[in-house]
Order: sequence, then structure tokens, then C-alpha cells
Amino acid sequence: LLKGTIHQQDITIINIYAPNNGAATFIKQILLKFKNQIDHNTIIMGDFNTPLSPLDRSSKQKLNKETIELNITINNLDLTDIYRIYQPASSGSNYHSPFKKHKQ
Repeated sequence: LLKGTIHQQDITIINIYAPNNGAATFIKQILLKFKNQIDHNTIIMGDFNTPLSPLDRSSKQKLNKETIELNITINNLDLTDIYRIYQPASSGSNYHSPFKKHKQ
């Protein structure tokens, strides 16, 4: 959690690196822990290690229960996936490696 000021606006940045296993539950716990500090000037970023929508999945598997519950928490906290706003139909996930850049 990082708090600061940019152009006279207070901002909060929350960077989350979720483990490969249990990522959705981990992220949900972090969001609920910081829910009182999240407002319209909060940026939440990081490596979630979980697809939040079917478009983010590389396979056609359905979202599991934990991911569905995470999405409910995201909606209840009134959070917005900025990538999805600007790329509503883009499928697959993005990641960057120092060796190559890849889009699935």
C-alpha cells in the first residue's frame, strides 16, 4: 500500500502479487482488508494470477467459485477493470517477460 499526492490529489496504490494457487481467495482477502482505504483515487494493480472473466482465460473452462466470489467483491467495492473498459473484446491474458513479450 502506497499513499501519496499527485497534482494536489491524494492517491492510494495497492500492488498485489497473488500466489499461483488460491489467487482469487488471496486477492479477495487483500481487497477486504483495505476496503476502508479504497476510494475513487485508488489504483489496484499487480499480478493477480487468475482470470477475472471468460475473455481472460486461455481455455474455455468456466470461472470457478472463488473467482466468481472475487468478482462479486470487486463489484461490491465498485472497482473498475480499466483494461476491460478500453479493450472490451480482447481475449487472452497479457504478461511481460524480460526475455520476450507475449499475448495469449
